[in-house]
Amino acid sequence: MTRVLVTGATGYVGARLVPHLLDHGMAVRVLTRRAESVRARAWADRVEIVEGDAANASSAREALEGIDVAYYLLHSMDGQGDFAERDRALAQTFGRAAYDSGVGRIVYLSGLHPDGELSDHLASRVEVGNLLMASGVPTAVVQAAVILGAGSASFEMLRHLTVRLPAMITPKWLDNRIQPVAIADVLDHLRIAADLPPQENRTYDIGGPDVLTYREMIQRYAALAG
Repeated sequence: MTRVLVTGATGYVGARLVPHLLDHGMAVRVLTRRAESVRARAWADRVEIVEGDAANASSAREALEGIDVAYYLLHSMDGQGDFAERDRALAQTFGRAAYDSGVGRIVYLSGLHPDGELSDHLASRVEVGNLLMASGVPTAVVQAAVILGAGSASFEMLRHLTVRLPAMITPKWLDNRIQPVAIADVLDHLRIAADLPPQENRTYDIGGPDVLTYREMIQRYAALAG
């Protein structure tokens, strides 16, 4: 049985990934700063809970002991201070701990991005993926664009913009081309990444079958929602 660690297990993707992995026969351990936040989940009695901070080397090593695959679903979202430096230090600490603990693979959920200049958040995601791939532990950096599913930040923003605003002054990014992907497909890709051969240490772009502008997504949602 594959033994996996899931970080970020109370986030949107992590909270759905844990039962998905359990249902596919994996033994799951979660690392959380607040065990109570995990015990409230319906799947809490099916996992091992380790309370600690991934930014702390000893906590990370304790959580990674005996683990085959580590899911890294951590990143700063507040944008306060030097979030890129925090994410850089966190990835370096986690990568070293995974290497020291003999972890067989890291799977990191990053962002799908174009070539050229990136936003600060996307640039930080790319840097974190590069740091994990350089850790000495084979790493699959799964790069997804807009993740669509009830409750996801991307989907709820789409719904809010469509339903709440009768009219809006449209920003330029409304015509950016994106490749949205369903949360169910993201979970499948993350699970499959655990079984990649050990020589695979690279990025993987994932997306749905349609390339749309955000404007087209709004129009499609409006039509479907009536």
